[in-house]
Amino acid sequence: MTFSLAEQVAQMVVVRASGFLFDHQIRYSLWEPPAQKLEHWLHDLGVGGVILVDGSAAELAIRTQLLQSWAKFPLLVAADVEEGVGQRFAGATWFPPLMAIGALADHSLEQAQLYAEKMGGITAQEALTVGLNWVLAPVVDVNNNPKNPVINVRSFGETPERVSHLATAFIRGCQGYPVLTTAKHFPGHGDTAIDSHLELPVIPHSDQRLAEVELPPFVASIAAGVDSVMMAHLLIPAWDSKNPATLSPVIVQEQLRQRLGFQGLVVTDALVMGAIAKLYTPEEAAILAVEAGADVLLMPLDPQVTIDAVCTAVKEGRISRERIEASVQRIRQAKAKVFPDWQPNTPYSPPSRDPQKLFYSLSQPSSQVLVQTILQDSLKQGGTLPLVVPNSPQPCRNLVIVDDLLNCSILGNHTPAIARPTQLGYRLQLIDCHDQEFSDLEQSSEPTLLQIFIRANAFRDSSGLTQIAQNWLNILLKQDHLQALVIYGSPYTLEQFLPQISPKTPYVFSYSQTPAAQEIALKVLWGI
Repeated sequence: MTFSLAEQVAQMVVVRASGFLFDHQIRYSLWEPPAQKLEHWLHDLGVGGVILVDGSAAELAIRTQLLQSWAKFPLLVAADVEEGVGQRFAGATWFPPLMAIGALADHSLEQAQLYAEKMGGITAQEALTVGLNWVLAPVVDVNNNPKNPVINVRSFGETPERVSHLATAFIRGCQGYPVLTTAKHFPGHGDTAIDSHLELPVIPHSDQRLAEVELPPFVASIAAGVDSVMMAHLLIPAWDSKNPATLSPVIVQEQLRQRLGFQGLVVTDALVMGAIAKLYTPEEAAILAVEAGADVLLMPLDPQVTIDAVCTAVKEGRISRERIEASVQRIRQAKAKVFPDWQPNTPYSPPSRDPQKLFYSLSQPSSQVLVQTILQDSLKQGGTLPLVVPNSPQPCRNLVIVDDLLNCSILGNHTPAIARPTQLGYRLQLIDCHDQEFSDLEQSSEPTLLQIFIRANAFRDSSGLTQIAQNWLNILLKQDHLQALVIYGSPYTLEQFLPQISPKTPYVFSYSQTPAAQEIALKVLWGI
C-alpha cells in the first residue's frame, strides 16, 4: 500500500475525541469534534490515532468499534489510564495512584513490584476489552518536588531507584497483551513547581544531575521494552536553552535516541497545552516537533492545519521525506504489534464487542481485591482512633473541601465521604474553588470532621486549593472545633497539616480519592 505525503503525515497525528457516543454528550467542544468532523478526519484525512476521554467503559467499547469502522487505516486508540481504565471510563477497574504502590515499597519492594505488575496486566487486559490499544502509562517521572502541581501522586515516588523498579514491573504486566506502553514525560517532569498544561516550566539542573536522577527510570523502561516515550513540555538549558524538550532535536535525537538508544515511538505531549500553545502557532509547533524527531503529534487543535503545515515544510525542503518515512515506519511497526492479524493491503474489520465478554472482563473480583489491598496497605492513620461521635443533641459538621464540585466524579450523595457522616447525623458543608467564604464557619460551634480532597489536576494549579484548606484548618484550630481530619490525595498536604494539629486528633490519609478509598478511610476513622 502506497501512502501519499499527506496520508503519511496524517498517520503521525493523534486527535482527541470524546469517549461518549453522541455529540450532545461532548464536554470539551474546543478539543473534541462532533461525529461528522471526526469521521472526516479519520476516513478522508487518514488520521493515525485517537486519544479518548470520558464516558463509561461499556460505551467506550461501542465507541472504539465505531471509530475503527470510520478509519481509512486501523487506528492507534490511546487513553491516559495511569490508574487503570476505570480512572477515565466508569465501570472498569480504578486503581489507587502510583504513589500508593510506591509507598508500599517502604515495607517490601518485592510486594510493591508484584502489585505494579498485576496492575499493568489488568490495565492492559481491560484496555483491550474496551478497544484501547495504546496505554499512555506508566508515569516514570521522579516526583522529588513536593510543590509539583502536575505529577504529584501520579509518580511511583521520589527516588529514581523506586520509580525504575515499579515502572518496569508495570510494563512487564502489560506485555502479556498486544497493547503499547508509554514511559512519560521525557526527560522528567518531577522537579517542577509549574504545570506545563498552563506555562513552560524550566528544569535548571546540570547534565550530571539529570543523568543521576531524572534519566534512570527512562533507561530502565527502555531496557524493559517500553513501546513509546512521551516528551515533556519543559525547557532544559543544560541541553537546549532555546527549545522545549518536545521541540528540541538535541533532546529527542541526541539524548533520547542516541544517548539512551531508544528506537520506539516518540510522542509529543498534548500540543494544546499552554507550555507550547502560548509560545508557538499550531503550524510552527507541528513543524518543530517533526524536525526534532517526534513520530506522533498528540492532540493538535486542528489536524488539517497540522498536516498541511508539515506537508508544506516537506515540499519547501525544510523537512526531508526520509524524516517522515522513518516515523511512518515506526508507526507501522507499532500497529503491527496491536493488529497482528491485519494485512496492510486489506480492509480492517474491528472485532465486535460481546456484552457478556465485557461484563466478565471488567472490574472482576480479583481486580477489586487488589485495589482494596493496595488502599488498605498504603493507608496512613494516627491520633486517638477510632473517633467517638459525641452523644449529645449538638450536631457535628462534615466539612468537605474539593477542587471543583462542577467537575467532580468522586463525590455524590451516594459516596461514603458524604453518605456515612450523614447517616451519623453530621451536617454537610461543601467548599470548592467557587466558595471560599468563612463567615458560616466562624459563627458555628459544631465539632467538625474536615475532609480534604487534594491532588494534582491537569490545567489546574492545586496550590490555590491548598491555601483554601489551610485557611479553613486555621479557623477550626483557633476555635478548637477540629474533631478529625481525613485527607485524600497528596501526602505532601498531610505532611504540611500534621504538625499543626494536636497529637490526639484522629487523622486518616489515603492516596486515592475514589469511593472505595473513602469507604476504607472512614471505616478506619470510626472503627467500623
